[in-house]
Amino acid sequence: VATGAGAAALACLDLLVSLGMRRESIAVVDLDGVVYEGREQMDPFKERFALQTDWRTLDDAIEGADIFLGLSGPNVLKPEQLARMARDPLVFALANPEPEILPELAREARPDAIIATGRSDYPNQVNNVLCFPYIFRGALDVGATKINEEMKLACVYALADLAKAESSDVVDRAYGGMATRFGREYLIPKPFDPRLISTLAPAVAQAAMRTGVATRPIEDFDLYRQQLSQFVFRSGLVMKPMFDRAKQAKRRLVYAEGEDRRVLQAVQQVIDEQLAWPIVVGRPRVINDRIKELGLRIREGEHFELVNIHDDPRFFDYWNEYHRVMGRRGVTPDEAKKAVSTNNTVVAAVSLRLGDADAMLCGGVGHFRKHLRHVSEIIGRGEGVIDLSTVTALVLPSGTFFICDTHITPDPGAEEIAEMTLLAADEVRRFGIEPKVALLSHSNFGSHDDASALKVRRARELVAQRAPELEMDGEMHGDVALSQELRDRVLLDSSLSGTANLLVMPNIDAAHVGYNLLKMLGGGVSIGPILMGSEHPAHILANSVTVRGIFNMSAVACVF
Repeated sequence: VATGAGAAALACLDLLVSLGMRRESIAVVDLDGVVYEGREQMDPFKERFALQTDWRTLDDAIEGADIFLGLSGPNVLKPEQLARMARDPLVFALANPEPEILPELAREARPDAIIATGRSDYPNQVNNVLCFPYIFRGALDVGATKINEEMKLACVYALADLAKAESSDVVDRAYGGMATRFGREYLIPKPFDPRLISTLAPAVAQAAMRTGVATRPIEDFDLYRQQLSQFVFRSGLVMKPMFDRAKQAKRRLVYAEGEDRRVLQAVQQVIDEQLAWPIVVGRPRVINDRIKELGLRIREGEHFELVNIHDDPRFFDYWNEYHRVMGRRGVTPDEAKKAVSTNNTVVAAVSLRLGDADAMLCGGVGHFRKHLRHVSEIIGRGEGVIDLSTVTALVLPSGTFFICDTHITPDPGAEEIAEMTLLAADEVRRFGIEPKVALLSHSNFGSHDDASALKVRRARELVAQRAPELEMDGEMHGDVALSQELRDRVLLDSSLSGTANLLVMPNIDAAHVGYNLLKMLGGGVSIGPILMGSEHPAHILANSVTVRGIFNMSAVACVF
């Protein structure tokens, strides 16, 4: 039963008929009552939906109805009328700002009702913003000469598929942290869902191509989806080389915090994009319950390996290896067993050390330095490496910049600065970017001779000796590093040209403060921290990491 017979109502009904609803199953009610065959003074648009019936009012038509579609006005549907509808009635009361029946009244009359409105303060908001931008995006991108019924249907089906897809952390955070899973309270995607543009627009574009109205067909839809994602995820373009290489590498990636909802959502994306073979550490019951809660499609054994160390035949090998590493650091066999039994970072690190995984991600919860201690003790440093360090990428509107060391070394010496510079330059190259290095200081090319300036100056000499091909200079101010014009005012023969993209700080205070200021003031998106110098690829996630951040770091971990 549909109330309202204006353009919006009739367009909705036409779409329902295109989807398979029988026209004779639709009763349209306008201000004059039911639209029936033989009714006088009826325009041809309404007449298409005229029924051969004795019904004359909404009260007549509503008896036993399965669906109420309201595109009319406030308080049109009375609670006593709703009470006479069929079991589990669909009630779409879409009039704004006041619907045909308020949800609280509808639930009081029919607790089994499934309700949607046009308002954002109730669940299941039906809003044009969910379709119009993406229909136009897809149509314009293929140069469609018209928007036909097939393109609208493609949008409908894409929305339906997305509604039943796994939960999005972006949407969950926007709506109070509750997982959005298809059901009575979540029939339709939320306007904040970042997947809308990369799901709906391609579906519309493909429909335009199928029906012959596209003048600029798209050849590579995977690339098109990646390009669309960049409107939502600004890290997408920067990460593309990493994604491409990770897909080719096919690494085994162990996630220490396998019970974390963000990790499980990221694992779903890793599987969808074929970035790696995930290994998750945790309790099977908890992991499987959360997979179900989030509506994920991943299944143990088919899509990922689950390591429950309490029921794993490798438990002896793991604690024995941990004791072998830590035995002369005061760790007894019993303490080794306890550590492997209770600490997932230890389990992940030992699995990496023994070759059961190719790379690992830990953190996201707990203290960074506690995770770092386990990684340092169990995995250790690479050959010739003085100390572990980090570099963090920051995607800003003005470009992508890499900053080190933001997390580990409080006051590095010249040798350590030189080492982290060379390691960070290699990381920058993995992103497909040629590093331009600035060693930062309060001193500009010898303007000060205190200890801090001297160590950075010495670090420049060491880097120049070890990597003469690297475009690098220092010591210099931050603004001088970013401006060729300012640099030329200070030094005409600098070995650095243009804007530096790898900013090496003199200490952790400068790195951490500078990174956070740039991120907040510049509206930046971070990738990292990326741990450098370990014997095997291991990275520690920040506690504030998002699902997208874990997904990005999954690719980073798999490229080495």
